[in-house]
Amino acid sequence: MRRTPTKKGPSNSTSSSNSSAIDQFRSGGRTATKEFEFIDQLYHSYAKNSSGIIDPEGIEHLCSDLEIDHTDVRILMLAWKMQSEKQGYFTLEEWRRGFKALRVDTLNKLKKALPDLEKEVQRPSNHVNFYSYAFQYCLTEEKQKTIDIESICQLLELVLGSVFPPQVDSFVQYLRIQSDYKVINMDQWMGFYRFCNEISFPDFGNYDAELAWPLILDNFVEWMRSK
Repeated sequence: MRRTPTKKGPSNSTSSSNSSAIDQFRSGGRTATKEFEFIDQLYHSYAKNSSGIIDPEGIEHLCSDLEIDHTDVRILMLAWKMQSEKQGYFTLEEWRRGFKALRVDTLNKLKKALPDLEKEVQRPSNHVNFYSYAFQYCLTEEKQKTIDIESICQLLELVLGSVFPPQVDSFVQYLRIQSDYKVINMDQWMGFYRFCNEISFPDFGNYDAELAWPLILDNFVEWMRSK
């Protein structure tokens, strides 16, 4: 007699494969949680209880623990690494992003990572991005597009003063004595960065006012030449 075919259940290999996939998924979740465990603990030690966000007071506390001043350019570099959107505030997502990129999860490791972060920022491909970010980070009001002259002078000294000292010193001096401009916009800000990188200083031998330079730089060069 012909045997009636019997329905086979899932093979052991299939069952084993499914079990393995589930275990891997669960393990991945635990690993991800573990990865941020110490990072999150450190974050919450600085975050404000009511908002869950690190505010200016929390950042000052962080600076104190890092043994650097809250006006130190390295804090701005850290904000850049986190891609922080609001000046003086760090969200948990930004904090995680920065710490993961720096491959640190403790305060001591963060301290040790700061010199490498400085080197990373100084690379030409990164420095222009950092310089641009510094301006945008200081736009603290909604729809704000310009920054007042005194703040610009301080920002220039902070982010560019160590890279182009003579240019920054002279430009800051000019900005503080001139009366035509009360604020600086992004185009003028980035124009000065290009100026520092492309124009011979202090002879301005290759400066051509007919090219597309912001007018404020034409005025600056004219002022320098008349000195």
